[in-house]
Parts: sequence; C-alpha cells; structure tokens
Amino acid sequence: MDYYIGVLKKYAVFSGRARRKEYWFFYLFNVIASIVLMLVDRMTGTYNPEMGFGTLGVIYGLAVLIPAIAVAVRRLHDTSRSGWWLLIALIPFIGAIVLIIFFVSDSTPGENQYGPNPKEIETV
Repeated sequence: MDYYIGVLKKYAVFSGRARRKEYWFFYLFNVIASIVLMLVDRMTGTYNPEMGFGTLGVIYGLAVLIPAIAVAVRRLHDTSRSGWWLLIALIPFIGAIVLIIFFVSDSTPGENQYGPNPKEIETV
C-alpha cells in the first residue's frame, strides 16, 4: 500500500526512476480498486452495461490517469529508456507486448541519466 500512496504523492512527477515493485504494486492496487468500484457501481445502479463502465469507475480512472502515466515514465527511466517509449502502445498488440517487456526488465545498475538507482537508495 505504501507504493500506491507513494505514487499518488508524486502525482505528476515524470522525472526520476521507479522500481518494478513500485510500478507493479500501483498497477495491482488500481486493478483491485477498479473491480471494487465496478461492483459498487453495479449495486448502486450507476453501471452502464452497454458502455462497460460506471460513474465511480470513470471518476477513479480519471483521477489516477496522470499518476499512472507518471509512474510508467519513471519505470521506463529505470530501464534507461525515454518516457516517449509509452507511445509504442499505440501500435496494436505489439506495442503492449514491448511495454510489458520493458516494465518487467530489471533496472539499470547504478546511476543513469535519469538519476540514482532506487534499489540502491532503499537498501542503504
């Protein structure tokens, strides 16, 4: 949960680096929150089956859109890649696979052009 709150505290910070743990825990909590909100939307009648989403889910999705992009950019920085690599997701299927490979890749050891390695900072 600390990683999720940490990402939200860095709401629009696109500089620096993010560990795999930070990125994937944020992603996990987003999926859990989305499922819970979908269930609440269904129970309250604000879920629209034709559109595939509910009011609370849309509000939550818009609220975490910028932090999600920011942590993805920082994760790419951790692997010594520019945040512009996120645009590869616009290529259907192949782009998503390439991004997943980048996101699961280990961080660049030591310092890179985006800052010090967050693994080394936390273990010291």
